[in-house]
This record gives sequence, C-alpha cells and structure tokens, in this order.
Amino acid sequence: MEYPIPTVGALARGPQGRVLIVRTAKWNGLWGVPGGKVNWGEPLEAALRREFLEEVGLEPSRLRFALLQEGVFDPEFYRPVHFLFVNYFAEVASERVRPGQEILEWAWLEPEVALGYPLNRITRGLLEVYLREEG
Repeated sequence: MEYPIPTVGALARGPQGRVLIVRTAKWNGLWGVPGGKVNWGEPLEAALRREFLEEVGLEPSRLRFALLQEGVFDPEFYRPVHFLFVNYFAEVASERVRPGQEILEWAWLEPEVALGYPLNRITRGLLEVYLREEG
C-alpha cells in the first residue's frame, strides 16, 4: 500500500527583506522554495532545518507554520507522486547561498517581484499567503 509523502519547505526572508526562491530540475524548471521529504521519526522543524542546510547552506530561524497544501500527481513535478506540503515562513541571517546538488539557480527577490517568476503552484500559493499576512 502506498501513502502520501510528507514534505517541508519554507519561504525564507533574508536580512534585507527579500525572499529566497530556487529552481530545481524536479519541478520541470519551475521555481520553488528550499525543502524536501521528512524522514521517518524526524520532527517537521528538524526536517526543515536539515533540508535548508543540504539545499542552500542556510540555517532557518523563527519558523512559523504557514500553510498545508497537497499535490496529487501534480503535472508540474517530474513524476506522479502524492505529496503533503507542510510549508513555513522563516528567516535567515545571511543571503549567502551555498547550493546543494539539486539547486540549479537561486534568487533573492522582493516578494512582489517573485510572483512574476515561473513558480510552481505550491510556491505561488505560499507566496500569496505571505504577501497577505506579512506584506
């Protein structure tokens, strides 16, 4: 029997007030936020911290739950998977990204500017909530 895969991700704000978005091949070239799968027995926030370090070399702080989303065989993802996206807002002390192997490109942008990028639908939803609540 198969089950949905829990993931964590965060829209992180840097010290200049800009947010970080990243582009990976897994989302067919669309932009998203750093994050990934939660390991068995791993608390959500610990998974988020681990994924941020692996993907962009940054330590997120002031984590705030933002949004729960679901992707059931999302055509934007490179293969059919049922994901549960546990999304957060976070802050990082530096904008110095050290990209992991999955990160093709990254950008620090004003949140309104980020909306103009080709975002995956999960990130677009997260960014829209951010602009309503934080903007």
